[in-house]
Amino acid sequence: MTAQATARAPGYRPRRTLPLRVEARRQLRRRRTLVIAAVLTLLPFVLVAAFAIGGDPHGRGNGRITLMDTATASGANFAATALFVSAGFVLVVPVALFCGDTVASEASWSSLRYLLAAPVPRARLLLSKLTVGLLFSAAAMLLLPLVALVVGTAAYGWGPLQLPAGGALSASQALPHLAVVVGYLFVSQLVTAALAFWLSTVTDAPLGAVGGAVGLTIVGNVLDQVTALGSWREALPAHWQYSWANALQPGWEWSGMIRGAAVSVAYALVLGALAFRGFARKDVVS
Repeated sequence: MTAQATARAPGYRPRRTLPLRVEARRQLRRRRTLVIAAVLTLLPFVLVAAFAIGGDPHGRGNGRITLMDTATASGANFAATALFVSAGFVLVVPVALFCGDTVASEASWSSLRYLLAAPVPRARLLLSKLTVGLLFSAAAMLLLPLVALVVGTAAYGWGPLQLPAGGALSASQALPHLAVVVGYLFVSQLVTAALAFWLSTVTDAPLGAVGGAVGLTIVGNVLDQVTALGSWREALPAHWQYSWANALQPGWEWSGMIRGAAVSVAYALVLGALAFRGFARKDVVS
């Protein structure tokens, strides 16, 4: 059947194929989704146990931020510390998994061609899968701080957010600041999401797409530590990944987060365009 004949078929509406609720339900039922949710839920309990066994936390002394010093001051401090210790890697994995596994897994199951034969337009298929992947990534980034806030409050009490540089934010002030931190973390991970999604469209191996995105993100973190690169490091998304620390102060400082968000979004748009362009021309045989 030709594309024109299909388009004229009674009741056929390209925009109604592969609804988001159907794709979300499919992804929600997968075991890896449950595993990620369990890991992120258990992480705050592991941190509380570590502090209980090891005593008072101490900062890492890297001159960047020392949230570890105030981790047990309140539930808000504990939530901020949980974000700090997980931002560099733990939160990267769910994003790479939800966005990198989505198309490649269909190819590995030999079901991708059947989805396209439904017929689901290729752009619609990618848009549905990318949207659901980003929604699940956002949910993962919300789950960790929410659980950490509840667990930290139960363990250390509800109180002001003690700032590493001195001073404090009241509990009511701390919540909007933490919300900005989570929002920035999500935006900064868009480049990882887009990279994983692009790799998912060019390979039939889900592990290759997920592992490639995580690996390249780690390479970016390593390159950011090479001070010999000078100002070139500012073009790396990893250079701005801790700019959210500027939100943990009485006044708002947006310059670092704006520059980091711009770099991440720029990379994400380019990689996303490559994914849609390449998949539109790809000969899907799996």
